[in-house]
Amino acid sequence: MPAVRIARSAVLFLACLALLCSPVMTGCSSTVETRVGDRPGIGDSDRVGAVEDAFRRAGGSDGENVFKQIDWPTPSEMRLGSGFPGPDYWQQRCDYDIDATLDTDKEQITASMRVTYHNNSPHELGYIWLNLEQNLFNTNSIGTKSRSPGSVMKVLEDDFDGGYTISNLRVAGVSGRGDFGLKVYDTLGRIDLPSPLRSGQSVVLEMDFSFPIPPHLRRMGAETVEQGKIFELAQWFPQVCKYDDVHGWNTLPYLGSGEFYTDFGNYRVAITVPQGYIVSGSGMLENPDDVLAATQRKRLDQAFGSDEPVWIIKPEEVGRDDLQPGNAPSYTWEFEIEDARTFAWAASDAFMWDACKAQITQRNGRQRKILCQSFFPKEAKVWGNDHADGGSTRFIKHSIEHYSNFLFPYPYPAMSNINGPEGGMEYPGIIFCGARTNSRGLFGVTDHEVGHNWFPMLVNSDERRYMWQDEGFNTFINLYSKAAWYKTDVDYTRAQQQTMQLCSSPNCQPIMTAPDRTWPSWVGRLMYRKTAYGLWLLREYIMGQDRFDDAWHGYMDAWYMKHPQPSDFFRAMEDGAGMDLNWFWRGWFLEPSTLDQAIAGVKPVNDGAIVVLDNLSDMVMPVRMLVEYKDNSSEVIDLPVEIWHQTSRWRVGIDTQGRTIRSVTLDPDAVLPDIDRANNQWR
Repeated sequence: MPAVRIARSAVLFLACLALLCSPVMTGCSSTVETRVGDRPGIGDSDRVGAVEDAFRRAGGSDGENVFKQIDWPTPSEMRLGSGFPGPDYWQQRCDYDIDATLDTDKEQITASMRVTYHNNSPHELGYIWLNLEQNLFNTNSIGTKSRSPGSVMKVLEDDFDGGYTISNLRVAGVSGRGDFGLKVYDTLGRIDLPSPLRSGQSVVLEMDFSFPIPPHLRRMGAETVEQGKIFELAQWFPQVCKYDDVHGWNTLPYLGSGEFYTDFGNYRVAITVPQGYIVSGSGMLENPDDVLAATQRKRLDQAFGSDEPVWIIKPEEVGRDDLQPGNAPSYTWEFEIEDARTFAWAASDAFMWDACKAQITQRNGRQRKILCQSFFPKEAKVWGNDHADGGSTRFIKHSIEHYSNFLFPYPYPAMSNINGPEGGMEYPGIIFCGARTNSRGLFGVTDHEVGHNWFPMLVNSDERRYMWQDEGFNTFINLYSKAAWYKTDVDYTRAQQQTMQLCSSPNCQPIMTAPDRTWPSWVGRLMYRKTAYGLWLLREYIMGQDRFDDAWHGYMDAWYMKHPQPSDFFRAMEDGAGMDLNWFWRGWFLEPSTLDQAIAGVKPVNDGAIVVLDNLSDMVMPVRMLVEYKDNSSEVIDLPVEIWHQTSRWRVGIDTQGRTIRSVTLDPDAVLPDIDRANNQWR
């Protein structure tokens, strides 16, 4: 915060002492007998303990506890006290080779998969856990049974019995080769290895699997539209659970709200679909000549060099039989993506398709092109490049270029936006957006889901435990991207208002609450917007942009394609900014605290005045105070958060230079989440 601009004259100091025996002027017409001795202040240090205890019982902030050092996990050479990865940092790796077939009539997936799991940990592993997330859609799953009877998801899931059928499980690469059983526990599966997987070794798992595609349930599903069907496939293959230094095997069940936490790896995925179906997937299409007619192939090449969207499949071409080479009954689309945490895809015989390039600057200063493309049915009225507001592909281009500059360069070769049954979901290089008729809504969802390719696709946090560490971070960066697109000021007010709604509830939960244990109606306000608003306050009000950005970029760069914990973020921000922020982390993230700053009174003294400030609740913040004089002059006084170290009442001496104070206002720009603004002004 800027330096406090207040006079330190001896006159005012003596006046403060004199105020011990004087009443304080309040905003009322009558004088209220509020004396310095009522709460600790200047000259009251011998009474701090007893008086503060009484005040805390009355609801004021506890300076000692608010500022107390938080007991983060003990630093190690794996995770340093600076919040950065240490010299002993390790993480696992898992590569996937999948051949899948989509049966569009039965709405079913059948696939064969080869997984190479690399044990980079210093530990021997006797077994491997799998995430079997399709089992959520089984009528007997924990997730289905634990939903409230009247919820839409409960009704849909009760009417659909899904889940995996897994066969021909084989393990190779440890010692010998053989068929092994899979122990299935709801959305988890355990494979006992024939011999321990030692540090530095790899093991190959092979299996066949199939499952019925659910209707739109939790991030994926099928939808029938006028010109055909749309299939969105995500969290669709058995995936090795994350093994790390904090929890060992991460085996929290998939209940639907918590998303995922997985290792990076390379993916080669081949998807066979009927003739006429167009497929998009994570990464880049590797065999366009095999699946696209010459006209579409030429247009795709043109789009990769164009700043403006180019039609690959025009509206009038949807459903034609000349979009692919030859007349085969089926075609296999092959995709590859490197260093990704999962793979998702979509297919439809109703897709229009347009594309263009985004141009980004890499860390080495070289320019690189990213293919931006959109796939959508005719029902998606605002998606096309001929729409007045821009259309989906222009939105993607903006987001890729903006975040590559604002954060760090996007590393993948393409970004696809799919319109289908899912309202909004993100995966590496591909996003699902359901908005069809509202252009601003489409921009908001597109920008949000593209932003997720930075958090958590690249700064790979644990979504299943800490939703805020990706959803909140992403909502924060969306504030700036939206302002850049619409050429407006950053608008934090929605996040602020929803935070205030949370604060007004006696049952408010901390941000650190696991998503599966968060009230569903609070998830958006708590995990998304309160977190985003908190980061905005840090950048724009508490730390300043330069100081925040240095720390923020230090955190992102250190954990690029790695797996940070919450304590790593908190420590990295403090280390990079050179600030003690325990008070902020505690009040904003760890506890459901509230803020109530107040003006207790104003007392004219000699050539100045004393303003008495109270912190009436359990959150602390720096103070910004606007003093307006009757001669129409004014000044802003900034006070650091440290004024609340040992007291909940603070006195500010002001050199008025002979002017008469007309009013004093706390937080004049109304940026803080103060729960009672009525006590923020004195007149």
